[in-house]
Amino acid sequence: MYTIGQVSEMFDLPISTLRYYDKEGLFPELERKSGIRRFSDRELEALRLIECLKKSGLEIKDIKQFMIWAAEGPSSYSDRKALIEARKAVIEAELAKLKKALDMLKFKCWYYDTAIRDGNEDRLREMIPDKLPPDIQKLFDNAHA
Repeated sequence: MYTIGQVSEMFDLPISTLRYYDKEGLFPELERKSGIRRFSDRELEALRLIECLKKSGLEIKDIKQFMIWAAEGPSSYSDRKALIEARKAVIEAELAKLKKALDMLKFKCWYYDTAIRDGNEDRLREMIPDKLPPDIQKLFDNAHA
């Protein structure tokens, strides 16, 4: 069992956030001893999921709905799975956008390294758009897709 302070440190979350989650009913089985919250491994796992769902862009009201479904047991498996799949799709789309941006940055790093080495951009201009080294071509193509 863990105190709220320990959980706060473990997850790098303010104690006020943990209290808010508790107030919102996200820890339905949270044990209290003499009014002090005691977090078990069950709450820690719930908190991992809560933080994951939050980072995926889900609002607290929707996370609360997920936790209600979880408390309902097997009858809500399909609802929970649908929510998780929807968030997964959002994250995959965001990752694809970030990959495109990262590829552009990698391409530009290579571009300027080459321009610095050559002392100009003449050779580079001749390579673009389709005569780049294969690994750089992949970066360029993805960044410009």
